Amino acid sequence: MGLALEKIRNGSSVIDAQLDAGYESGSGFHEAFNRIIGAPPSRTDSRALHAAWLDGPLGPMFAIADDAALVLLEFVDRRGLETELRKLRERYPIVPGRTAPIDSIERELSEYFAGTRHHFETPLNLHGTPFQRNVWGRLRQIAPGETLSYAELASAIGRPSAVRAAAQANGANQLAIVVPCHRVINANGELGGYAGGIPRKQWLLEHERRYWGGVGRLL
Repeated sequence: MGLALEKIRNGSSVIDAQLDAGYESGSGFHEAFNRIIGAPPSRTDSRALHAAWLDGPLGPMFAIADDAALVLLEFVDRRGLETELRKLRERYPIVPGRTAPIDSIERELSEYFAGTRHHFETPLNLHGTPFQRNVWGRLRQIAPGETLSYAELASAIGRPSAVRAAAQANGANQLAIVVPCHRVINANGELGGYAGGIPRKQWLLEHERRYWGGVGRLL
């Protein structure tokens, strides 16, 4: 389908792209295109995002990026992933493939899991409201090996009464690990929720404490 998309962009007809992709049935081609790419052939353009499957010790992850920045990084079984993808597809076509940000985050994740990196340098494109982006920016300032409560997070962005809104913004994060929403826990010390699953959250926190517990609190 990635080759079919490229052919259509370069001026080939949809029927030629269909036959080259091995589909004799036009309806079958369009159904497959919509399912895999996320947009019909007529909607594809240079704004398309690329999506790749990344393997890791906590299970496969789904990375989506354009040529400049990473847009989404989620565990493939994340609760609500289909909704996130649908919202992205309303704005951009999504095509299987790789870009420089995907290659970069794959390398950095490998180093993170090996315990040799705790700071991510891959460019990010954060899709959200100003309040959400403010919360996500603060999350990136929590040192590995440290945690905040939801109330502390709200206070850190200057909105101490907005605990519930801060928690919702934390849960709306679409860049797992890189924007470390797993470092926010309940005030009583319990882990709280995590869309990727509580066992992953616990693993991530223990991993970071093992390697970087002495880095210190950044907020």
